[in-house]
Amino acid sequence: MPELKEKDSMKCRSCGNEERASEGYPCDDCGTFICLVCQMRGVTLCKACQEKRGVTQPT
Repeated sequence: MPELKEKDSMKCRSCGNEERASEGYPCDDCGTFICLVCQMRGVTLCKACQEKRGVTQPT
């Protein structure tokens, strides 16, 4: 059986971990991927949007 080269993962724009793409949420401002773990910790913005707003969220 051939080895599949496809990946169903995305890099979280908050913590940097690579997680399954189906298990995450979009950033409230720009829509980039935020992983489920960060979302459960209360993170709703990616690092770039946090910097733009000048806010800090739990990491």
